[in-house]
Amino acid sequence: MKQPGEKIVVQSYKHDETLHRIWANAHVVKHTPSVMIVANKRTKVIESNGRFWFTKEPSVTWFFKDQWFNIIGILRPTGIFYYCNIASPFVLDEEALKYIDYDLDVKVRPDHSYKVLDRGEYNKHKQKMAYSKPLKAILERELQTIKSWIEHKEGPFDHDYVLSLYDVFKSLTQQNTSK
Repeated sequence: MKQPGEKIVVQSYKHDETLHRIWANAHVVKHTPSVMIVANKRTKVIESNGRFWFTKEPSVTWFFKDQWFNIIGILRPTGIFYYCNIASPFVLDEEALKYIDYDLDVKVRPDHSYKVLDRGEYNKHKQKMAYSKPLKAILERELQTIKSWIEHKEGPFDHDYVLSLYDVFKSLTQQNTSK
């Protein structure tokens, strides 16, 4: 188990095993057998083509062992927004936390209204990379699970919970800089 305050790298891949994106620096806030929650602020993100950028807003991200999605709570002055990726459950090795990104995304506003994004990219990749029928069924089912969590404000979709985890992150990073 990773301990709160530990730094990790996050790597996303596509179904064909090509590297998609790397987050160079995330801090573990909580790690249990079923979830790893990380947070960051202004972290470097490296694209598969080598270009990089830095995140603009602080965020808290949930990676699940048994769910086919991850959820990013983005803290903006206008409220907490969420970006949900339909993705494989995470694996953790010596190098990084890793998952496969399956293109479908859900963007959620602070009032919990949401929009499904990238259906065209998903349709293109499911053909190109020959997603199996069982995999497609899992991904569609998990999309419905996310919608239900949003509508019922379950788990990560509780704004106070996101803020409390971000406070933990700030406390952990202040402790590390004062050592």
